[in-house]
Amino acid sequence: MHLRDFYQPSAIALPLPAASRAEALPAMVGLLGLDPRARDTLLRILTRREELGSTGVGRGIAIPHGRSLVVNRVRLAYGFHPEGLPWDAMDAKPVHHFFMIVAPPIEVSNQYLPILGKIATFAKEPDVPERLSRITSAEEFFRLLDEKGV
Repeated sequence: MHLRDFYQPSAIALPLPAASRAEALPAMVGLLGLDPRARDTLLRILTRREELGSTGVGRGIAIPHGRSLVVNRVRLAYGFHPEGLPWDAMDAKPVHHFFMIVAPPIEVSNQYLPILGKIATFAKEPDVPERLSRITSAEEFFRLLDEKGV
């Protein structure tokens, strides 16, 4: 299983069009190309998840995630915000890199948690945040994932 298999080029925003934390999640959800009703449902689920505790893991990275019936398979999106957004991250620093994971409530292949783990491991690599900040295309994003073997 490789992360790139779950990303579509259209689900990568460089830069993420959001001027605030309140705009970031809707922008990320919008990358999945869902119908308006499904987008609203998913946004409520992800917002509730953030209210339980920030998905900001530190080093400028957040991993918003949740399960919903609006998707029938695991879907991923990535967004980069050059200035960074306040996110109540573990290290109290702004978030620049957003890795969103959405999965159906029940998945036969049980990929949700392994994908979450792969993204977390990828994010911990010392050079990853800085390298992500220099990416200007989906192709470069995919090359970095391939290089790191995730």
